Amino acid sequence: MSRLAGKIAIITGAAGGIGSATALLFCEEGASLVMVDLPESPLQTVVDGILKRIPSAQIEIVFADVGQEASAKFIAETALRRFQKIDILVNNAGVRAYEALAQTTASTWEKILSVNLLSYAYLIRECLPYLRASEQASVINISSTHAVNPRSGMGQYDVAKAGIVSLTKTLAFEEAVHGIRVNAVCPGLTLTPFHVKRAQADGKTEQDLRQEDVTHNIQKRWSEPREIAYPILWLASNEASFITGSVLMVDGGTRV
Repeated sequence: MSRLAGKIAIITGAAGGIGSATALLFCEEGASLVMVDLPESPLQTVVDGILKRIPSAQIEIVFADVGQEASAKFIAETALRRFQKIDILVNNAGVRAYEALAQTTASTWEKILSVNLLSYAYLIRECLPYLRASEQASVINISSTHAVNPRSGMGQYDVAKAGIVSLTKTLAFEEAVHGIRVNAVCPGLTLTPFHVKRAQADGKTEQDLRQEDVTHNIQKRWSEPREIAYPILWLASNEASFITGSVLMVDGGTRV
C-alpha cells in the first residue's frame, strides 16, 4: 500500500464525506496530509478516526475558512513548515445554496463563489511554487456532474462547479511546462453525511435513502464516498502520469 509513499498532500473540505474518505485512502497509501476544514467541522474527530486505524499516519490539521483569501497562504505555509514540500493538492471544499437564479442575492453569490471556486484558485496560486518543485505534482479539483448537467434551484452551485472545470483545463495548459498535472473529478450522487443529515431533517433515515428508487444514474444507486476517493487517488498517483487537463465523471452513468 504505497502508491503515495513519501508524498505530501493537502485536502480541503477534509471533514466531509468525500474529503474524509480521500484522506483515509491517501494515508493507507503512504501519503502525509494537511487536512483543512472549518473550526466548527468534525475535522478532529475524522483525524482521530484515521489515526486509530493507521497510528503511523502523519497528519497536520488546519482549521480555516478557505473562502477567505488569506487562508490560502496560511495553509500552504503550514504544509511547508510541517513537511517541507507539497506534492498533491486536492481542492474539495464546497457549500450549497438552494435558490432559483431569479431570487439570488449578492451575499449568496459571494459565499458560493468564494468557497466553491475562488478558494481553489487562491490555494493553487499559493501552492504552485512548491508544486513546481515536486518531481510529480498533481492537482485534483473536485467539481460535480452538475457542472455539465445543471438543474433548477441550484444555479449558483452549478455555475461554480462549471468554473472549476474551466479552471482545471486552463491550469493544466499553463503548468504542463512545470510538470504539474491538473485534473477534475465530477462526482455523482454520493451518500455523504451531508445528505444523511438533510434526510434526517425530513424524518428519513440513512436506510430509507438507500432503499429509495434512484433514477439519477443508470446504476440506480448512491455511490459511497470511498468510490469517489479511489479515482482521486489514481489521479494523484504516478499511475496517471499521462493524464492532465481531464475531467473524470464518477457518476454511475448519470442521466442528462
